[in-house]
Amino acid sequence: MRISISKAFWTVIMALIGILFILPFVWMLSTSFKSEADVFKFPIEWIPKHWNAIENFRTVWSGQFVRYYWNSIYITIATTVINVFVCALAAYGFSKLRFWGRDAMFVLVLALYMVPPQASLVPQFLLFNWMQLIDTHAGLILLNSFSIIGAFMLKQFFMGVHDEYIESGKMDGAGYFRTFWQIALPLIRPGVATYAILRFIWTWNDYQYPLIFLKSKELFTIQLGIRLFGDQYGDVYSLMMAGAVSAILPLLIIFAIGQKQVIEGISLGGVKG
Repeated sequence: MRISISKAFWTVIMALIGILFILPFVWMLSTSFKSEADVFKFPIEWIPKHWNAIENFRTVWSGQFVRYYWNSIYITIATTVINVFVCALAAYGFSKLRFWGRDAMFVLVLALYMVPPQASLVPQFLLFNWMQLIDTHAGLILLNSFSIIGAFMLKQFFMGVHDEYIESGKMDGAGYFRTFWQIALPLIRPGVATYAILRFIWTWNDYQYPLIFLKSKELFTIQLGIRLFGDQYGDVYSLMMAGAVSAILPLLIIFAIGQKQVIEGISLGGVKG
């Protein structure tokens, strides 16, 4: 009886949490389909009686929104690929290669994670200004080309790979990189996919770095584009919600495609040895 009550309690709690997360998105989606006159009707019309979706989304996509969207897509994809590759290399080195000072170096890397990213903005800006990478997409990609949390996360997955696989590769004459690329990395594919999805989401939603390191409007990402769109249509809530729905659509697609890998990656991360 106690078990059934506990199970019912947690089921209710999880259902309430799910509703709290889903309802704002449903309202945003519903509002993007409405005319402005129907936005503040009470009670709320979750399914609009008068649809205005085509006009709303046509207005959103008729300006510079397409350029901002494309900028975010290729910046996010390039950043995700480079970041995952670099973090995987670092994680493999810290978990499977033996060299003097390895553990101390990894502790130092983790200690740097406790430094707020805002504290390094001025040195980063001065460095990139000296390298002439301010107001460039290359500079923005380079800024996010490594992540401490990514290296730490992938290191935990590499630690679950038996050393016998690595030794067998060495016995077959494989070098360090070949062992990493052809043996170790495929064994943690769910972990790599999980981190890649998270990195895609974090990069797509990044507002701070584009705001500081980009000046030209034609180089802006979707997050800055939404801000400019809000300056123009901030009082028109139906258009703002149409822009917001358009901005988060790639995230929904990525998560829908990769949710199986995420679940498998989380399950794999909890099993070592």
